Amino acid sequence: MTNVRIKDAAVLLGVSDDTVRRWVDQGSLSAGKDDAGRKVIEGSELAAFARAQAAAAPDLLGVGSSARNRLVGLVTRVVSDTVMSQVEMQCGPHRIVSLMSTEAVEELGLVPGSISVAVVKSTNVIVETPGERT
Repeated sequence: MTNVRIKDAAVLLGVSDDTVRRWVDQGSLSAGKDDAGRKVIEGSELAAFARAQAAAAPDLLGVGSSARNRLVGLVTRVVSDTVMSQVEMQCGPHRIVSLMSTEAVEELGLVPGSISVAVVKSTNVIVETPGERT
């Protein structure tokens, strides 16, 4: 069973430690104590809470898509040459970098300040875990 400390849960949920403590005090999240006496939240409960709190990405483009990983964000940087471009976006706390043709950048009108949606197809996602393998 994975236990997550309050401060780490706050980082994962994108809120303050105080907000997580308030949720625990209100009964929205259950917390126990680890061997050192620190409050912890069971990982599976935190995951269920995160899923329940997650808002669907707004449909800014008005299109259907099979991709489930849609991150709405703000274009923060575009670096282009004659053929390829690097587009950087800030999607909440996440920095997303995409490489695409300069033609696509121009057709989409991607410039710093543009609102856009980064779509990540799950077949291209690498999942890592912290610490050593057992």
